[in-house]
Amino acid sequence: MALISQLAFRYLRGKRSANAVPILSRISMVAIAVSSAAMVIVFSVFNGLESLVKDNYNSFYPDLKISAVRGKFFKMDSAKLIAVRRINGVSSISAVIEDNVIADNHGQQKVILLKGIDNNYFNVNDIRQFIVQGDDSVSEQGYTAIAGRHIINELGADVNIKFSTIELNYPNTAVTNPEADPMSAYQSLKLHPAGAFVIQDDFDSRYVLAPLSLVQELFHETSHYSSIEISADQRAIEKIKEQLHQLLGPGWKTETRYEQNKTMYMVMGAEKWAIHAILVLVLLIASFNMVGALSMLVMEKQKDIAILRAMGAQVETIRKIFLLEGVLWSLVGGLTGILLGCSICFAQQKFGLIKLGGGFFVDAWPVKIQLADLGLIIVTILTVGLLASWYPAIRATKTIDPTLKSA
Repeated sequence: MALISQLAFRYLRGKRSANAVPILSRISMVAIAVSSAAMVIVFSVFNGLESLVKDNYNSFYPDLKISAVRGKFFKMDSAKLIAVRRINGVSSISAVIEDNVIADNHGQQKVILLKGIDNNYFNVNDIRQFIVQGDDSVSEQGYTAIAGRHIINELGADVNIKFSTIELNYPNTAVTNPEADPMSAYQSLKLHPAGAFVIQDDFDSRYVLAPLSLVQELFHETSHYSSIEISADQRAIEKIKEQLHQLLGPGWKTETRYEQNKTMYMVMGAEKWAIHAILVLVLLIASFNMVGALSMLVMEKQKDIAILRAMGAQVETIRKIFLLEGVLWSLVGGLTGILLGCSICFAQQKFGLIKLGGGFFVDAWPVKIQLADLGLIIVTILTVGLLASWYPAIRATKTIDPTLKSA
């Protein structure tokens, strides 16, 4: 191995001559470096966006959510709520009720999701950090609510004007013949949007948060809920879920945050692997330069190969020299590219060089470097280096004895 390493590093340094091999080797390293830097940057941007989306979704999706297997609304007695709260690892629980309603303000109408929340809701879901205007709480006495800024803008309401209200209309289930009395077909509730939040379009144009008791009264569902939301220790989520299943029985379902957004998490995971596959293909294309450069190196070093063979070097030894040479070329180019990519990502994190624009919650493109991704990139580079150097290494052994099998 000492001989193999010495010769491989000697060929890596090259020599100053009119020969094109050193130039081609540097070009191949640059190509791998650029591809590696691109992988680091794209992975980091994807991780940053994924982390941003997950953080935003976490504000509306709790660690655990209890709901009924059948039916939209349910009633849970106080004894069970106390038992849920006392489970080891549960930090806080919040009872909520939600359903679609028609929001109206001076003829401007929009279907939104009205969510009735209790006093513990903000301990379970951290929404206060996204409130950009007005109050960060709802009041039953003041008939106030917190709404997405898109909803407030579309309906023409104003957070700063106390007399500005949004009328919420919900079908009156007590009316059996709405055609006979259309005015009683809906029941209404007027609320002042005292606060506005900005998270992302999915929430900003959809959700209105209001006091639990007022929403229950609007829905004619006093003492009923649509879900119980729980904040819990992340390390004990599965254990808590199992305890909840034993406590509540088969008529209830408990979902983790992943299960509440299973499709989104699966799509993001598939996107990341698709991006990796595309970048690996780019890296393979870039490695074609290395195949040509190594092939020319084999032709240049035929005298060295003959001398080594005459001195008793085995065929496998000569093959390993050029395999190691290819790996070294890939490693030098890859590590240079990783260092370059990380530098660009750190600069983006610190200075926000490239802006997002367009009213997002963050101004600049988010980036997040993960060590697992860097390890995956290094493994990919080494694999590509081995594959690219395999043919030149086989060719090097054939120059000794054309009858040798490539296997």
